[in-house]
Amino acid sequence: MYRSHVLVCGGTGCSSSNSQQIIDALETEIAAKGLSEEVKVVKTGCFGLCALGPIMIVYPEGSFYSEVKPSDVPEIVEEHLLKGRIVKRLLYKETVQEDNTVKSLNETNFYAKQHRVALRNCGVINPENIDEYIAVDGYAALGKVLTEMTPQQVIDVILASGLRGRGGAGFPTGRKWSFAAANQADQKYVCCNADEGDPGAFMDRSVLEGDPHVVLEAMTIAGYAIGATQGYIYVRAEYPIAVHRLQIAIKQAREYGLLGKNIFGTDFSFDIDLRLGAGAFVCGEETALMTSIEGHRGEPRPRPPFPAVKGLFQKPTILNNVETYANVPQIILKGAEWFSSMGTEKSKGTKVFALGGKINNTGLVEVPMGTTLREIVEEIGGGIPNGKKFKAAQTGGPSGGCIPAQYLDIPIDYDNLISIGSMMGSGGLIVMDEDTCMVDIAKFFLEFTVDESCGKCTPCRVGTKRLYEILDKITRGEATMEDLDKLEELCYYIKNNSLCGLGQTAPNPILSTLRYFRDEYVAHIKDKTCPAGVCKHLMKYTIDPDKCKGCTLCARNCPVGAISGTVKQPHVIDSAKCIKCGACMEKCRFGAISRK
Repeated sequence: MYRSHVLVCGGTGCSSSNSQQIIDALETEIAAKGLSEEVKVVKTGCFGLCALGPIMIVYPEGSFYSEVKPSDVPEIVEEHLLKGRIVKRLLYKETVQEDNTVKSLNETNFYAKQHRVALRNCGVINPENIDEYIAVDGYAALGKVLTEMTPQQVIDVILASGLRGRGGAGFPTGRKWSFAAANQADQKYVCCNADEGDPGAFMDRSVLEGDPHVVLEAMTIAGYAIGATQGYIYVRAEYPIAVHRLQIAIKQAREYGLLGKNIFGTDFSFDIDLRLGAGAFVCGEETALMTSIEGHRGEPRPRPPFPAVKGLFQKPTILNNVETYANVPQIILKGAEWFSSMGTEKSKGTKVFALGGKINNTGLVEVPMGTTLREIVEEIGGGIPNGKKFKAAQTGGPSGGCIPAQYLDIPIDYDNLISIGSMMGSGGLIVMDEDTCMVDIAKFFLEFTVDESCGKCTPCRVGTKRLYEILDKITRGEATMEDLDKLEELCYYIKNNSLCGLGQTAPNPILSTLRYFRDEYVAHIKDKTCPAGVCKHLMKYTIDPDKCKGCTLCARNCPVGAISGTVKQPHVIDSAKCIKCGACMEKCRFGAISRK
């Protein structure tokens, strides 16, 4: 028995901040102090609070060390692990109280309102060790399903739970499974969509990195429920840590007889293989994903027939994303009522969000459906940096919309988001402050969509490019009000005529910003100004002659020689030469330069 366990985040974020070096240094120092038999180092998945990585938690004390550096390791080993004295200077500051005592992590603002179901094992177990997954009831749900339940009973439990697909559309998972189960075929398939492509989204990646076995277990349960014997996980090749841990998990599950022939001694057989995506956003669409698995160019297919009738290799297929599957084993073990007791009437359970943008606590959060945007942004997220005001939040990535400040108190669920012009999407939540230009945001997402269109249908291939061109004219101050009318008309045409969800939802960022921030579009067109001071073509840098001391620092740092003047005399910016880089404003010590 070890007296201490040191958990170090091995997710992508912390790994990029040298968490592996920290683990290596820990093991070296622990061995040097003769503590190898007493202290165990565990590399886990993401703890969620990515803004403070690399993260280390020491149990049984639960000491939460943040922003740890390899150079901090000797002190932690010497003071904490050897002498039992917590190194308070390295603790997450919210865990240290005014009386200098340390409170539980679950009492901090970031964790207090979270309820981890899909993320329950992330940051808790070593994802590369199947025994640790089994120790926290891993594969118990599969055992229960195969030895105590019929396929129909499994589907009934998922239906009763109210679980809806976490990949974006929110289609009831149990109904999808029941459709596939009802179709007779010599072969059926279970697919997992791990092709997470939304800018700012990393929920599925974190589950795969921190708890890969939960996906394998859930897919096997789904295979039993619909009568499938083969599963495929379609995962982005840009997720090397997730791919590596999935490969280890599949190998271990096969060795333990939890994948393959006659699982748990029954006559049920099921296996899973990986397929790597090449980074095409359109392959997140279910029919394009299946076309890619088949070895063809990833392009959507017309529906109907739907995948439950003709999916992968023209056989009945179900496709759910990683987060959806991560809920399944807990629903089987704890019951449909347990899951449906969380959330709202039509949106049950919890939802994982990737918090990013202008927010203090960037990271991964899981909250009950119905939690308000204000709770997520101001309490869990820690508010906006530098005292700035909240302006909007983008949910659903390129397919979603912007939620303005007036809806900060709206409970977040599938139906509420749609009613205000946004959507849940896979769970990216990008926060914007008062310095954000909403026209520029719409342009950013349209540029992404134009690049990612597969080109199969004309409304998406040509239409999104025309949308981008109009937005570009607006941000340059070259558009007219007729262009604005044309922009809106084209949005609805593309929305109604595109083949797949990528094109159908591509106009959403424009429509939602037009709905709530039309005045910014008008300012760009009529006044030739960007209210947020973001669009470079509409910016103008000026020097206040009363404040300028003639120090020449601005002129010496201007990369294009746009600033002229003599020493100790006010300087002037030539607007024709200025490239609006902001170097002069950044270097000025007297606040003499302003941007309009």
